[in-house]
Amino acid sequence: MKTRLSVVAIALSTLVAGHALAADPAAAKTREQVRAELAQAQRNGDLIADGETGARFNQLYPHLYAQPTAVSKTRAEVKAELAEAVRNGDLIADGETGAKFKDVAPAQYAAARSEAPATTVAVGKTREQVKAELAEAIRNGELIADGETGAKFNQLYPNRYPQPVLAQGVAREDVRADVVNSRSANGG
Repeated sequence: MKTRLSVVAIALSTLVAGHALAADPAAAKTREQVRAELAQAQRNGDLIADGETGARFNQLYPHLYAQPTAVSKTRAEVKAELAEAVRNGDLIADGETGAKFKDVAPAQYAAARSEAPATTVAVGKTREQVKAELAEAIRNGELIADGETGAKFNQLYPNRYPQPVLAQGVAREDVRADVVNSRSANGG
């Protein structure tokens, strides 16, 4: 009997609390407002299409719904920016390296640089320096041999590559000379 009474008491308190929360006038919407929101969500594709993934209709079928327009620049603004980039040499000259015209032919854009504030440009390595580093890495087996593990050739095949010298030995004669010198210095 006590169990049944406590269950009824909990159910009633939940019901009363639910009505009290639902009666909040700030959060209350009219039936027409809810219908208008539903219609807007249907037009925009904001309703959930797939319950398992939670994907919305406008995500699954974007071609069926109007896409939001991004704020863009006017044609005149774009033309002005392009003219400025051409004048400064800020356009990409080499698609492979990403070098700009002002980097490839700096003499042509010297006037534009004198007008603009000075910027520090990091100078890369020359082609010869890169080739020399590559040759050294090949000689020492420093290239990656296994892409999965990242192991280098000198790790996989240590007998094919020169090993770094960990400690350099001292000749026997040098050791004897040091002993003789230390004995004579110490009176022995």
